[in-house]
Amino acid sequence: MKNIAANELKVRGVAAIDQALGEDTEAIISVRGLDRYVVMDLASYNRLRVCELDAALYQCHQEIEAGEGIEESAEKHLERIQSEKP
Repeated sequence: MKNIAANELKVRGVAAIDQALGEDTEAIISVRGLDRYVVMDLASYNRLRVCELDAALYQCHQEIEAGEGIEESAEKHLERIQSEKP
């Protein structure tokens, strides 16, 4: 993964990011020698978000199967949380 110093980003701007992403799908931006940020193209970000949503859905299914969750319609959910208000 390409590393971009914050100073290089200040000088070259988006061109530094474009060059780094031309070589890899992600780049790290370091500030004062410490890795602080990751940049990626939008397609890579969207793939990552889909993976996160799939993992959350899997976790919900596991909780429901273990009896730790509630499976209900949106209407029933709203009724339940409104009735639980203090």
